[in-house]
Amino acid sequence: MMKKLIILCLPFCIFSCNNSTKRATPEQAANTIYINGDIITMEGDEPAYVEAIAEKNGIIQKIGTKEEVLELEGDSTTVINLKGKALFPGLIDGHAHFFGFGPQASGANLLPPPDAQVKNIDDIISTLKTWATPENIELTGWIFGLGFDDSQLEEKRFPTKEDLDKVSTEHPIMIMHISAHFCVMNSKGLEMVGINSETPDPEGGIIRRMPNSKEPNGVLEELAAIPYMAKAVTASKPENLAKQMQAGLEMAKSYGYTTIQEGKAMQQHEIMAAFADKGMFDIDVVSYMDYPSAKYMDTKWNSKEYNGHYRIGGIKMTLDGSPQGRTAWRTEPYLLPPDGAPRDYKGYPAIPDDNDVADVYKMAYKNNWQILTHANGDAAADQMIKGLQAAEKELGKKDLRNVLIHGQYIRPDQLDSLKQLNVIVSLFPLHTFYWGDWHEQLIGEELGQKISPTRTALDKGLKLTIHTDAPVALPNLMRMVWTAVSRTSRSGKSIGADERLTPYEAMKCITDWSAYQHWEDNKKGTLTEGKIADFVILDANPLKVDTEAIKDIKVLNTIKEGKIVYESE
Repeated sequence: MMKKLIILCLPFCIFSCNNSTKRATPEQAANTIYINGDIITMEGDEPAYVEAIAEKNGIIQKIGTKEEVLELEGDSTTVINLKGKALFPGLIDGHAHFFGFGPQASGANLLPPPDAQVKNIDDIISTLKTWATPENIELTGWIFGLGFDDSQLEEKRFPTKEDLDKVSTEHPIMIMHISAHFCVMNSKGLEMVGINSETPDPEGGIIRRMPNSKEPNGVLEELAAIPYMAKAVTASKPENLAKQMQAGLEMAKSYGYTTIQEGKAMQQHEIMAAFADKGMFDIDVVSYMDYPSAKYMDTKWNSKEYNGHYRIGGIKMTLDGSPQGRTAWRTEPYLLPPDGAPRDYKGYPAIPDDNDVADVYKMAYKNNWQILTHANGDAAADQMIKGLQAAEKELGKKDLRNVLIHGQYIRPDQLDSLKQLNVIVSLFPLHTFYWGDWHEQLIGEELGQKISPTRTALDKGLKLTIHTDAPVALPNLMRMVWTAVSRTSRSGKSIGADERLTPYEAMKCITDWSAYQHWEDNKKGTLTEGKIADFVILDANPLKVDTEAIKDIKVLNTIKEGKIVYESE
């Protein structure tokens, strides 16, 4: 009986009964020690596990065997039993739009299954009606929702102002397409922003019209939409803005983010900087300024160091639109052009003049600014490559860690060119699930199998990350890892099996390699002594479970600089 009692007490004694074996002085003692789980360092080309890790004052103090690390246990040390769960470095999305997290968390959810339940236009109307309480409308003054996807709606079309007028003609309404490159407004919304039959299409955008008429039908594309979308979804009062920002922050932490990117900031920078000054961020937020807003690069926020968990990392340029929305700029025509478009429709550029594009790259090179480039179609990628080559020719080669964002239709020869230009590619394998079947209708099965060529990029020696582009999709990083590993579409079809990543490579993309992309590999991305103690604890190890189980892995805790900032219920 006595022998059984001793055995049963042993686990408890690890945490509370070993006063006689404590060796660490207060100066030496760790704040927190983690043991008894899968602790994956993410260092090296193969998974490396350690038995224990110690954190002190927000820094990784020691990793090693349980015996070695427990030598740092002191009177005030908290020892956390992981109970077999998995601990990774904190997660870093290769590209997202943090400022959109708040609207995504607070607006009407118009996503199709499995992320929500909008299957047709009637569902959009009913969801908006349910959401449109006085309190919700008061948030921004608009009825708004995010995430509708025409490719998944039963009608296979965009809603129009006539559809949205069924929700309200009194209040302005704006719904954002899942790509964030289109929106639809009701009649009141169009009136509010001053769009009517006399309004010309802006450069880089289209105002869709009623049949045989110049009357807007409510659908706005690209630069006809983007200037208005932020106004409709951003809270109008300081207290509501704070509430919205906090909702987005909590959503990010619930998916394991310890560093989050705002991938195209304009005046939103001023709002985020003000929040940082007030100490409202408890994870790191790094912004990339839309290049016309480069004036903000001359402020204290343009820094490799965070101020109140916020900084500017560089600038952003957008060269085309959305492949699933058929505004990505291609060298070959789409097989299925949008309604009203000619048979030879190839999408279109955001910046038609190659010289204007080259000038932006030259500005970045002259100022040693990292630049992210949105290019989905191969024509846009050609324009990117020409612009970078022009900047290098004039100003010499520089290691700015420039990044291609998305690259859905990138060609193998273009990857070779980007490698020569030392460009990091941040690809978008979430498309294989959400729109893999749709891409094959748009560009054909052979090319559709090659979207987001992650394996080809790695094999060619490029540095690679992957991203959610949230709020385009939910910022669910485990679902993103699953898509990169499985390359499976909604219908269950394999989309480019030859482009699959291993689970370890996919996790490298959102830890070690993403830290490198953000110029933070010296302090983040791996569990290394002396780096910041940014951790995520998962309920299962994506490196060990079956592929299909990866998408269902949940975040249990998000830990920023040693402090728990999110704990699941």
